Amino acid sequence: MQPSKDISDLLKLMASLRDPQTGCPWDIKQDFQTIKPYTIEEAYEVADAIERADLEDLKDELGDLLFQVVFHAQMAEEAGAFSFADVVEAITTKMIRRHPHVFARSDVNTPEAVKLQWDQIKAAEKKDRAERRAKRGLVDDETVGLLGSVSRHQPALVEALKLQERAATVGFDWSEAEPILDKIEEEIAELREALREGQSVKIKDELGDLIFAVVNIGRHVKADPEQALRGTNAKFRNRFRYIETELKKLGKAPAESSLEEMEAFWQAAKGVNPREAAE
Repeated sequence: MQPSKDISDLLKLMASLRDPQTGCPWDIKQDFQTIKPYTIEEAYEVADAIERADLEDLKDELGDLLFQVVFHAQMAEEAGAFSFADVVEAITTKMIRRHPHVFARSDVNTPEAVKLQWDQIKAAEKKDRAERRAKRGLVDDETVGLLGSVSRHQPALVEALKLQERAATVGFDWSEAEPILDKIEEEIAELREALREGQSVKIKDELGDLIFAVVNIGRHVKADPEQALRGTNAKFRNRFRYIETELKKLGKAPAESSLEEMEAFWQAAKGVNPREAAE
């Protein structure tokens, strides 16, 4: 095969990789569960390319993510469930249905009205989906109630944010940020107590409560917790790289250095980037 810009050629390539007789042994043995982690990883790599403003990488990472979609569709077609064409039809149908103000008659013309309309359409879709599943004898307990629309199959940090946003739509929310800070201090005290008691289960539980409260303050101050944490991760990488660089000048590695030495370079690293100096 030759590189191509035609999606049909990508589908043929995927089918060739999965061919039981002539395909790739690794690709042939994969299933939905084994491929799932790669799909999640590729989505994060797309996000990383965007954050680095690297459009060349973004092109490649989007291709990797598209390949994951094609991979799942190929396995589904082999199982007689659906094809890639069905995936395309499903998403185009959904987008047309959710944008009546674009593709049909609708008086919606503001972002707020569009959001309300979107939520109403999603609620109708959810009800229809539940009815279809019930007819097939499938239990749909996970989607019951207001929080049912929040997927459990996403990073916990994102799930926490979505749960809080959904609960807030019916008024179950703090009215301002200050009480959340009090809640965070309360959770820290409870975590301290759990640490003193040395109860691993309770420590895990209290740590989860603390993180959930921190996500909430991020939501209230319009600082997306996921993006905030990614920023801190990048800052940590940069500062630790500085430590390694400075230690290397002394002919040492981090494992051969004391905590005091590394802490001194950590503090020095803050001054390298003026924006971090006060952090």
